[in-house]
Amino acid sequence: VSTVGSTDARGRHWDYAPALPGDHDFDVATEPLTGRWFVDRYPGAGYVARLTDASDLLGVFRITASALELMGVVSPSDGIGRTELTYAPPVRVLTFPLEQGDRWTTDTRVTGLSEGLVASFTETYESEVDARGSVGTPYAPFDALRVRVTLTRQLTPFVSHVTRQFLFVAECFGTVATVVSEQDETEIEFTRAAEIRRLGF
Repeated sequence: VSTVGSTDARGRHWDYAPALPGDHDFDVATEPLTGRWFVDRYPGAGYVARLTDASDLLGVFRITASALELMGVVSPSDGIGRTELTYAPPVRVLTFPLEQGDRWTTDTRVTGLSEGLVASFTETYESEVDARGSVGTPYAPFDALRVRVTLTRQLTPFVSHVTRQFLFVAECFGTVATVVSEQDETEIEFTRAAEIRRLGF
């Protein structure tokens, strides 16, 4: 994958429109919490959505006047092997209004259950709107802002992992492309991706 893209007189470009090995449909739907087993665990939450194609776990989100926030992560079903994680404070995924040059950091503690096991660790999300340009997707090209996110998960005082991702955010459409690195990627502009999602049709 090229996260650097290309540059010409019109600006910067990223082309994620062509077919990629392993391409398949992935329906990222926002759904209400109404009737779900965890509805009372996340007061103020607005919706849930799948976080990744590799897992059926749901992110629990809320929208405020100034940010889109991730409040927790849950499994679709209750039970002994359930996941029920809470972020304190919630993670600011995007801030409003979103403008090039914006930077923000969320230091959060994650607690609860992960596949039935007690979990407690910290995560740091460092975000920056670091570029603007056109991004090609199977649906259409978009003028988008690129949000660079570096996630550091501190599992123990001696064990941590880093994951990098880029979110391409277009007006009216939201996030139209996401590129996620492999675990412990050291390069900011990485060339191997664990997952790429683009708006399709």
